[in-house]
Amino acid sequence: MNKFKRVAIVFITALFASLSCGVFLPVSAKAAGRLSRQAVGGDVFVFVHGLNGWGGDEGLNGILPYWGASTGDLMEYLRSQGFDCYSASVGPISSAWDRACELYAQLTGSTVDYGKAHSEGHNHLRFGRTYSEPLIKNWGDVDGGETAKVHFIGHSFGGTAIRMLSHLLEYGDDAEIKADQTDISPLFTGGKGDMIKSVTTICTPHNSSTFYYPAEKLKITKSLQYISILYAGIAGRSILNGTYFDFHLEQFGLTNIPGETNADEYLRSVRRLLKSNDDMAQFDITPKGTQILNEYLETNSNAYHFSYSFKTTRTIPILKIELPIKSTNPLLFLPSFVMGIMRTVTDSDTGQKCGPEWRANDGLCSTFSQTYPFDEAHVKFGGAAGVEKGVWNVMPVSVGDHGTAIGLLVKDKSQTHNFYTEILNMLSDLD
Repeated sequence: MNKFKRVAIVFITALFASLSCGVFLPVSAKAAGRLSRQAVGGDVFVFVHGLNGWGGDEGLNGILPYWGASTGDLMEYLRSQGFDCYSASVGPISSAWDRACELYAQLTGSTVDYGKAHSEGHNHLRFGRTYSEPLIKNWGDVDGGETAKVHFIGHSFGGTAIRMLSHLLEYGDDAEIKADQTDISPLFTGGKGDMIKSVTTICTPHNSSTFYYPAEKLKITKSLQYISILYAGIAGRSILNGTYFDFHLEQFGLTNIPGETNADEYLRSVRRLLKSNDDMAQFDITPKGTQILNEYLETNSNAYHFSYSFKTTRTIPILKIELPIKSTNPLLFLPSFVMGIMRTVTDSDTGQKCGPEWRANDGLCSTFSQTYPFDEAHVKFGGAAGVEKGVWNVMPVSVGDHGTAIGLLVKDKSQTHNFYTEILNMLSDLD
């Protein structure tokens, strides 16, 4: 192994560790949560974190809020401005499907049902934890002919999770309907797309990212996946589980439900999860994983769709490359540089061609990939008055890296506050 490759491996491993602070730092989450519960009346906004992230119920959130990061708790600020906002907690390394099931149960105050067909196909338990209270009390109720709706906002892989939730509510799932028609979760029966008013994604890798290719070439993607599984299993069954750690992996028997001791034998659980590695976030964000998701997912015809992209590079026209700007997070500087100078790549699994238009990036994800799922209808945003449901409205690109989008290392907190108040005001103006 040459010197450059050794240095690159060490750096990327450190990068993933730093971005996985939701996994490697103390986190707590009670099954019922600690957030105040709010009945839908007016506009309600639910925020969903990305890969290795955490929600408002987590202990780490009191130290470093996921939403707001170094600018302070964004949820508290937005509430002070009159917005009803809630930060949900879902599995930090769980697949988009499992996350959507957990999100639905948390919001409705029910038992997590991963589906009979899905759980059997991925060799894990069908049912997870029970939420004794709903995050949103009357979500989906009909009053005077109007359905109580919620706006969903997702950062990074959180955007994929809310796309999955929106799809299942609108269209259901044929495999689940065929597998169990007597005890099926309402999430899988469809016809509930009107429970969602809008879907907003921020820095979401809708079509994967060129960052996958250097990581795969260095052969560290699987190693990082193994490390995260092993660590989750150890921490998630320790005496600190439920107070400091919560990985939402009880469906695989890998971790305990907080307050319980239901984890399976450690190595058996690890092997079970490794055999089902296509039911994890790390697979869903690969080119093959995003292709499978995009072929399955459809826009919700009842909801508005918005996508926000970030760019932390500047174009060098003569060389036709992208270089990171000075304000880029130092830990994202190297991956941003590598993505910005990459040659054209054609993925061997999907045939997707990543040319010069993929070079602009936010340090982790190609800006081009964040714009919209390539197989779905989209338009350039022209103002809230002209938006249509079921079509992606591509918003102007913002300057900043993947963390800037949630306030990480942002010096002027008004930058983060203004970004989100503008989004929420725009969404509140929708009919």
